[in-house]
Parts: sequence; C-alpha cells; structure tokens
Amino acid sequence: MIARLVQSDGYYAVFALIALESLGIPLPGESSLIAAALYAGTTHHLNIAALAAVAASAAVIGDNAGYWIGKTGGRRLAERYGRYVRLNRARLKVGGYLFARHGVKVVLFGRFVALLRTYAAFLAGLNRMRWSRFLLANAAGGVLWSAFFAFGPFALDNAATSIGSTITIAGWAVAGVLTVATIVIGRRSLRRLEQRAEDAFPDLPRLSPTPAGQAR
Repeated sequence: MIARLVQSDGYYAVFALIALESLGIPLPGESSLIAAALYAGTTHHLNIAALAAVAASAAVIGDNAGYWIGKTGGRRLAERYGRYVRLNRARLKVGGYLFARHGVKVVLFGRFVALLRTYAAFLAGLNRMRWSRFLLANAAGGVLWSAFFAFGPFALDNAATSIGSTITIAGWAVAGVLTVATIVIGRRSLRRLEQRAEDAFPDLPRLSPTPAGQAR
C-alpha cells in the first residue's frame, strides 16, 4: 500500500506521512521514505535530492508543530487523547526520564529510533526543552536521517537495476527486514526504558524533575 501511495502521489505522500508521524501520529513515515527512495532508484521518476529535501523539511516542520503542541497543551491533550495515538502514562514518563538526562541527544538521535521518532518532539515540548536547543538538534537529526534513508536505498536499488530484477527484489526485501528490525528493537528498548522511568519517578505527578532545556 505504501509503495502504491508513493508511486501515485510521490513527494506529497512522503511529505504528508513524515510530517504527520513527526507530529505524533503513528504512521509509516520512514517506510514511505525508503519506498520512495527505492522507487526513485528503479524508475528515476523521482529526484533523489529533492526527495531527501522533502523528507527533511517534513521532519523539521512536523517536529516543530509537535513541539509547540506539547509545550502549550501537552499534558491536557495527552491525558485526554493520548490513548488514540498510543501515548500512555508509561511512555509519557519515559519522556520525562529521557529529557531530564539526555535532552539534546534524544532529539538528535531519536529520529533514528522507531516509536521515539513519533513522540520525541511532543515530549520535548511537554518537558519544556528550550526551543532554540530543540530546533538545532531537530534540524541536524532531520537532515542526517533523511539523507541516510533516501540516498542509501536509492544507491542500492540504482545499482541493482543494472544487474537484474532479482537483486532489485532483494533490495526491497532487505529494506523491509531493516524496517521491521528497527521497530522490534525500538519496542524492546522502550520496555526497558519504561521500567527505568518507573523506578526513577514512581509517584511523581510531574514527568520531568528538571526542565529539559537544562539537560545535557
């Protein structure tokens, strides 16, 4: 379905899925970028540099929208609507735990981690990370992430096309396996973090003991 959506709507589909995922809605933004990059490598109907730019822009815009939503009404919205986007109390507490200790690192590298990529911006705003620090880390992470998941699959499939369809199919299969592996590893890591966060803040009404802007 993602492949068909990318083929029919191209850049628009990639932008929408990544921006909405970054905003805090669990959607296959990263998978759409990989699918679009593979499609570009096979058909050259999409420009890979433009695709990377679209993905980076969507990531930054979506993340900043998510940040301001989290900062202005995050707790109220999370308590009322969090269950609809799989943002429960345990994950909110993980956000407080992470941003109290690794604020900038979470934003910078969180884009490469399934699940955290979806909620990092919202949690940054909710935990009052300074916007100037968030913006810098977010922009750097968005550019690195989009370049990696655009040019990497594109190079693989572009080279495979000159060899034969079997290698091209293998490229799609490898991309699918990597996506699934990322999700599985991300979920296991999240479970460990949920336990650590519960141990650190068992009964605190606030999810972060210090403003995240003061985190390392």
